[in-house]
Amino acid sequence: MLVRRLVALYVGLWLYGLSMAVMIRAGLGLDPWDVFHQGVAAHVPISFGAATAVTGVVVLLAWIPLRQRPGVGTVSNVVVIGVSVDVGLWMLPAWDSIPLRVTAMTAAVVVNAVATVLYIGAGMGPGPRDGLMTGLVARTGWSVRSVRTGIEMSVLATGWMLGGSVGIATLVYAFGIGPLIQMMIPYADRFLPGFRVDRASEPAVVVAAP
Repeated sequence: MLVRRLVALYVGLWLYGLSMAVMIRAGLGLDPWDVFHQGVAAHVPISFGAATAVTGVVVLLAWIPLRQRPGVGTVSNVVVIGVSVDVGLWMLPAWDSIPLRVTAMTAAVVVNAVATVLYIGAGMGPGPRDGLMTGLVARTGWSVRSVRTGIEMSVLATGWMLGGSVGIATLVYAFGIGPLIQMMIPYADRFLPGFRVDRASEPAVVVAAP
């Protein structure tokens, strides 16, 4: 079971970074956090993957007052996704065809959902951004929906002001990722029994059963 969890973790993290690279190459907008990463990378002489990793480290520092504890998956999230997205950007060309870009964007959102289910469902520690959300929920008593929305809107607005790409893909991701994750959980359960959705808080939040 441990081997399957590790495979799920690292395949999920690698696919997550790859899906980010595809979304960037599609050029139709990014999810809120990637809008922020792209905005940062536009102003600092580092790659997109490095901006992702550095942001992850900074967010981890915010865990300290929240008394959150990182796991193997947390540290791996920072490293593997940063490397994967840079490799993906190096391998993938830019596309000019609108139908091809729309297809790539759609595929990226679907792959991102698969990746999310795999790495969170592995149950080896949340990513820095997910842990920030759950820590704030625990400390404030606010709903997951309110905290998640507040974080996402804040980083989206900041990233947009820094020059990050906002477009149709941003809306597709925002409204599509939750339902896709929820739909994929039963299939992932065949590989990692014990997946469930925390229905008491937010349908789009995937957690691993103890």
